[in-house]
Amino acid sequence: MKVEKGKVRVPEIGRIWLNSTPLSFRQLRGRVVLVDFWDYTCVNCIRTLPYVQVWHQRYREKGLTVIGVHTPEFTFAQYESNVERGIREFGLTYPIVVDSNREIWKAFANRYWPTKYLLDKDGYLRYGHFGEGSYVECEQTIQELLHEIDPELKLPEIMEPLREEDHPGAVCYRPTGELYLGHRRGRIGNEGSF
Repeated sequence: MKVEKGKVRVPEIGRIWLNSTPLSFRQLRGRVVLVDFWDYTCVNCIRTLPYVQVWHQRYREKGLTVIGVHTPEFTFAQYESNVERGIREFGLTYPIVVDSNREIWKAFANRYWPTKYLLDKDGYLRYGHFGEGSYVECEQTIQELLHEIDPELKLPEIMEPLREEDHPGAVCYRPTGELYLGHRRGRIGNEGSF
């Protein structure tokens, strides 16, 4: 989803930061910012993390700041120690803000895990993607926004897919839905709904 330049400016929120001192979008003006809403328990988020980490490594010296916004889906995912363990397990080195009260989630009017938003050098929202995929489009937008800062900037080729199933034309088998328990979630594993 492309957003017209100069239409939506992002809020200033965030109290608990991991992998970084506290950041503000205001202090990041002049840089491109990738805001990634995720949860360490979300399988769809986990599949996107290698791309986010590589973009951080490829472009941080060229003007990109990646900010992971950890917004928990479940109560146990609110605990900082669990988030820190997830960050270690996934090898994430970019700044991550803990959003257990969903302040940032609400400020962005976000509704999905994972979601990626790209902000331009002036702090305006310019791109958003919900769910997995569109890695090439996201990286192309990162490069476009970096070129707005410096048109002469030398950037690498768009990277190849990191996973076999991300290649165009890959045959993917029917996905397994996430499992939720409870009487309001529908049928659970048998015809009698027991």
